[in-house]
Amino acid sequence: MGRFLFGLIIGLFAVPLVVYFYFSTGMAPVATAAPAMPFEKTFARMALHARLDKEMPKDVPVTADEGAYTAGAQIYKDHCAVCHGLPGQAQTAIASGMFPKPPKLMQGTGVTDDPPGETYWKVEGGIRMTGMPGFSKTLSTTQMWQVSLLCANADKLPDSAKQILAGAAPVAAPPMEVKKADAKK
Repeated sequence: MGRFLFGLIIGLFAVPLVVYFYFSTGMAPVATAAPAMPFEKTFARMALHARLDKEMPKDVPVTADEGAYTAGAQIYKDHCAVCHGLPGQAQTAIASGMFPKPPKLMQGTGVTDDPPGETYWKVEGGIRMTGMPGFSKTLSTTQMWQVSLLCANADKLPDSAKQILAGAAPVAAPPMEVKKADAKK
């Protein structure tokens, strides 16, 4: 029994100490180009889905019609395309430098298999440590539902919404060229 208690006490102190050492000595990857930490994706996905199950809205207060899709397409183009891309267009420089990589919502399945309430939850509050901002202070509730409906139905949009999305992506500042010698100054 004494060995068990000794092992338990050592474990209670050793594990937090090793975790502290891992982070405090700079061993943890923090750059966007670095690989994920052990179990990072698993724990992040688990926490996100547990929270979504508790908080995502079940009822959609906006009708999924052509008007909602076209409004959602314009909102998506103005606020989302710089990270999540537009159909048939190359990934932006901003998106290629992010970790984790933002999903391409208008290509492939995207979030079309997610209920609109899940996408709304993500749009409203954002997702911590992913680069996904919350839009609750910049978009109205109706606008957030419109873009959520657009994403949930990206595989079956009317032509009017597709035409809006076919326009050019929002213009981001061009990347600056920095010489290696200048970068160290």
